[in-house]
Amino acid sequence: MENLGRMRILVLANQKGGVGKTTTAINLGTALAAIGETVLIVDLDPQGNASTGLGIDPSRRKLSTYDVLTGGATLAAVAQSTVVPRLYMAPSTMDLLGLELAIADQKDRSFRLRNALTRFSADNLSSPDKVTYVLIDCPPSLNLLTINGLAASDSVLVPLQCEFFALEGLSQLLSTVEHVKRSLNPGLTIHGVVLTMFDGRNNLASQVVADVRSFLGDKVYETVIPRNVRVSEAPSYGKPVLLYDLKCNGSQAYLKLASEVIQRERDLRAA
Repeated sequence: MENLGRMRILVLANQKGGVGKTTTAINLGTALAAIGETVLIVDLDPQGNASTGLGIDPSRRKLSTYDVLTGGATLAAVAQSTVVPRLYMAPSTMDLLGLELAIADQKDRSFRLRNALTRFSADNLSSPDKVTYVLIDCPPSLNLLTINGLAASDSVLVPLQCEFFALEGLSQLLSTVEHVKRSLNPGLTIHGVVLTMFDGRNNLASQVVADVRSFLGDKVYETVIPRNVRVSEAPSYGKPVLLYDLKCNGSQAYLKLASEVIQRERDLRAA
C-alpha cells in the first residue's frame, strides 16, 4: 500500500477517562502497521498504559517522552521498537506528572512536542523505515500535556464511549480544539470521532450511536468498536488485540477503522 506522502500526526484526546483512548491508540497503530504503514505512538499519559500495552517494560524506559519535552533527548533517541513490526513507541513515565512545573516558565512550553516532531520529521525523510503516521496518546485531562499534543498535530481523533454521558464533555473538548486552532495551531482539524465499547444488546448504546451521528454527522467514523473481552485481556499480555486474537470482533473493527482513517487521509489530500 502506498503511503500518503509526508508524516501525518493524529492526537487521540478526550478529557473523560475510560473511553478507550489508549486501547484505540495501541490497536489503531497496530492495524495501520498491519496494512503497510509505519507508525510511531507517542505516549503522553503519565500512567504509561500505551507503553505497557505494547510490551515496553518500565525497566526499558531509561529515556521517555518527559526527556523529549524537557529537551533532554530527541524523539528518535526515545522511540523503541515494539512487538509489532513497523510500530514504534516513545514511552512515558510518571516523571510527566512534574512536566508543568519543570517548563512552566518557558515561552515555548506549549510547543515542545511540535518542535521535537519537526526535528524528527526532518530526520525521518531520509530514514529507510520512514514513519508515515504518528499517534499521540494524551492523558484524560485538558492539561499542558494534552495542549502539547493538540499543538503538534494535524488532526484530532476522539474516542467516545457508547454510554449515557457520552456527549458530556465533548462540547468542552471541541471548544478546546477551537481555542488551540485560534491561538496555537491554525491547521488543526477534527479527523473523526470513533464510538467505542458498543454493546449491541443494550438499547441505550444504539441510541447513543444515533444521537452522536445526529450531532456530529460525517465526523463520526462508520466503524464502531464493540465491547469485547479479548480487547480487554490483551494489554495484560503486553500485546495489542490483533496479536492476541486476530479473529475476534475487536481486532476486525480496528482493521476497518485503520482503513477508514487512511481513506479519510486520501480524501483530505484530494480536497
